[in-house]
Amino acid sequence: MVSDKLGAIHTDQGSQFTGAAWITTLTEAEVKISMDGRGRYLDNIFIERLWRSLKQEAVYLHELHDGFQAKRVIKDWISFYNIERPHTALDKRSPNDAFFTTEQTQKAA
Repeated sequence: MVSDKLGAIHTDQGSQFTGAAWITTLTEAEVKISMDGRGRYLDNIFIERLWRSLKQEAVYLHELHDGFQAKRVIKDWISFYNIERPHTALDKRSPNDAFFTTEQTQKAA
């Protein structure tokens, strides 16, 4: 779900966003509604995989007592994810290695 400052909201077509109560509430608040086309849920696969990994590899492994601790755990994991963690889709390179290697190759060309 994406909202902007002009009174509009963009969502996928999940049932939570197509229910009568939700649509009525937005309509009465004069919020413009736009939705992804059918099948566009596939666009979310990558971010859903990221959230799943974050939860399984960091959040669920800690007993988080407050927002400060949660912020530290999540920040540390995202740093690990981008700098150290090998990714199969990137030929077992980290995102940083893949991005900066590609960027340097493009500048050299």
